[in-house]
Amino acid sequence: QVQLVESGGALVRSGGSLRLSCAVSGYSLDYYAIGWFRQAPGKEREGVSCSTGSGDASTFYADSVKGRFTISRDNAKNTVYLQMNSLKPEDTGVYYCAAAAPVTIATVRCRTVGYDYWGQGTQVTVSA
Repeated sequence: QVQLVESGGALVRSGGSLRLSCAVSGYSLDYYAIGWFRQAPGKEREGVSCSTGSGDASTFYADSVKGRFTISRDNAKNTVYLQMNSLKPEDTGVYYCAAAAPVTIATVRCRTVGYDYWGQGTQVTVSA
């Protein structure tokens, strides 16, 4: 059974940094696309960053996080990371990691419908 467990969420001041982790079990990351999504109170879940393979060409970042967030994966540890720098209050929300196979157009475009497996989420709060 596929399981994803996020960790690393916290309360942080504006301008600070956090690194989220997503431990994956039940399958090998080698064969799956992975992504980070977030949901702010009263808003829909949105794609933050997704990776469908190796290299920059297969990586998506939302415009709001480009240059500040970095997605990475350690396939040997079956773990996905999201490094978040220069955090802003508008980055506040519950962050979810997700995995997908096979890869579809929605997967590449980092849309929620393109992902099949989800973690329970970790709260990130950025104070002004």
